[in-house]
Amino acid sequence: MLYCGRFTLPLDRPLIMGIVNVTPDSFSDGGHFHSPELAIVHALQLIEQGADLLDIGGESTRPGAKSVGVEEELGRILPVLEGLSHCGVPLSVDTLKPEVMRAAIRAGADMINDVNALQSLGALQAVADSEVAVCLMHMQGEPRTMQHDPRYQDVVAEVKAFLAARIAASEQAGITRERIVIDPGFGFGKSLEHNLALLHGQDTFQELGVPLLAGLSRKSMLGALTGLGVAERMLPSVVAAVISAMKGAKILRVHDVTETRQAMKIVSAVEEAG
Repeated sequence: MLYCGRFTLPLDRPLIMGIVNVTPDSFSDGGHFHSPELAIVHALQLIEQGADLLDIGGESTRPGAKSVGVEEELGRILPVLEGLSHCGVPLSVDTLKPEVMRAAIRAGADMINDVNALQSLGALQAVADSEVAVCLMHMQGEPRTMQHDPRYQDVVAEVKAFLAARIAASEQAGITRERIVIDPGFGFGKSLEHNLALLHGQDTFQELGVPLLAGLSRKSMLGALTGLGVAERMLPSVVAAVISAMKGAKILRVHDVTETRQAMKIVSAVEEAG
């Protein structure tokens, strides 16, 4: 079970987290849902398609992305949180700023999804002072420079050790283990070889004792493998989601909810047959 703000989520099957980017420059759908009204309509469509929870982002974290100010980020996400407050599924907010975390939690967020794993000053306490869940992600470097020259001796071991340390720091701050999710950070300071090694070794992350979230949807690694543009990566994204689910991922962060939901029915049937 995952304690997630107003919700308690069973993890007996992979959950699907629909992506709602309220940004002009996200790598896959930047600008498509940049207004709160468009973002809310899109979010409700994702729920109809079968999303178990939503992840709302007001600042792009694509490679090379520039940071935006607190007020601008809040101006993007708070109206969406308000408009979705009674939508019936948990609302996650994708942010690394403690000020945005606190405001989002006050506005009804059920989860904080932090690419910086609560390392910013005040971030641990912002989550600890609430009942929301948190996703701790690994990222080498920061969005503007993370893909310049990522290097590891053993990417699986290093990412795993980092996440173990962040789980410990979160628990020490007062965030119970039942509220913690981890994310190896596919594409965040990793080469294609690093990403493939992480996916291949993903099942070892279960040893950390908390649910794993995987965000592979439409990522550049899939483009590198297939030669397909961002808008053409639905099928590779679903295949990657299937692999990730069968290697233990409990939450799949995706753009293509309908297709991923269909694929997860097959994954669940196969696992139940065993």
